[in-house]
Amino acid sequence: MTGWVAAAWLMLGGSTLLLLIGMPVALTFITVNIIGAWLYMGGEPGLMQLARSSVSSVTAFSLTPIPLFVLMGEVLFHTGLALKVIEGIERLIRRIPGRLAVVAVVAGTVFSAISGSTIATTAMLGSLLLPVMLARGYHPQLATGPIMAIGAVDMLIPPSALTVLLGSLSGISISKLLIGGVVPGLILSVAFVAWIVASVKLRPQLAPAVEDAPTHTGWERWRPFFLYVLPTLSIFGVVVGALTLGWATPTECAALGAFATLVLAAAYRALRWDALVKALKGTAAISGMILFIILGATTFAQILSFSGASNGLVQLITGQGWSTEMIVAGMMAMLIFLGIFVDQVSMMMITLPIFMPIVQALAIDPIWFGVMFLICMQLGLLLPPHGLLLMTMRGVAPPSVTMLHIFKAVAPYVFMSLLLLAAVFWLPGIATWLPAWMG
Repeated sequence: MTGWVAAAWLMLGGSTLLLLIGMPVALTFITVNIIGAWLYMGGEPGLMQLARSSVSSVTAFSLTPIPLFVLMGEVLFHTGLALKVIEGIERLIRRIPGRLAVVAVVAGTVFSAISGSTIATTAMLGSLLLPVMLARGYHPQLATGPIMAIGAVDMLIPPSALTVLLGSLSGISISKLLIGGVVPGLILSVAFVAWIVASVKLRPQLAPAVEDAPTHTGWERWRPFFLYVLPTLSIFGVVVGALTLGWATPTECAALGAFATLVLAAAYRALRWDALVKALKGTAAISGMILFIILGATTFAQILSFSGASNGLVQLITGQGWSTEMIVAGMMAMLIFLGIFVDQVSMMMITLPIFMPIVQALAIDPIWFGVMFLICMQLGLLLPPHGLLLMTMRGVAPPSVTMLHIFKAVAPYVFMSLLLLAAVFWLPGIATWLPAWMG
């Protein structure tokens, strides 16, 4: 066994094994990094270099948007503005099959545009809308499926903390990657609504009659939309508008978005001290976890490169005579497979040190590749048996909703996400035209 093959088995195999037996992500990669630095970077000098690289990896200015994007969602949820947004959307959508399920998708799309956390979106919609849907006679599969599916779309529509993390670890332009996910995310949202309406029309027993919906007319119907939904969506306009027009960097856009969210909450007199403290604590916890993981991921990639494993694997794969399309399809299949077993951050940390040199060697469009990577991670959130959003739904659902209901509920949305992945694969413009048009 040559040197780089042994290094690849130790670093990649060892990290995967530790993750599968349940060791926390950050500790897994720090453990493997210490062993790798000692063996392949010269013992004690290697450990000193590991420490210096770790510090520099988490002090990078490009990571600043992560806590700011997370803060936007935390403030929205803890101040209660999310409830007002749901009410505004519910009043506008009426006399449509599966009305509350459609409300969940539309509300989730709005929250995706102002929140950087998929789990928070799913937990909030599940705790607020799921009991109402079940009480009104919705089948558990129709009630749970849309909430989980639209929670995963949060990863594609900016602002998204995981998109920033992917861009930072891969070297792909963060601003272009954020914009590249908009069209695929909106396509999925529209497809989910179409599926809900078609399902209820074909199987009316899945949802109650549309006449059961409360009716509001005139200004009462539109008031919550203009008072809460439109101003909340304006935050998305501030972030994405400044980003696409080139007026601000991703970090500055994140700061603008966080500031706009705080101003909006203060304007509604919802920015109470206890809510702000909870939002800040939640932001600190999530951001600290992500930065601790980045610390391990960056040095992991450096050790792989220093040991020769990265170059060896790249030459092995590119020397097989496979077409670029076959190699990209194989990488996507590997990501989907990993999504069954490990979380999204682990997927990035295991694969990016190998995938990105291949992307560069084959001159693959990084935005196209990055958006497909995001779709695969979004799929991982929904794949049984360990998808994070499946576990989140199980945590907020009443005992009457079983795991079998949840698994069945998510199946059609997984299929639609796979169709989107295939569409982006064969039609790269779905992911690349908006970033290119925006310059």
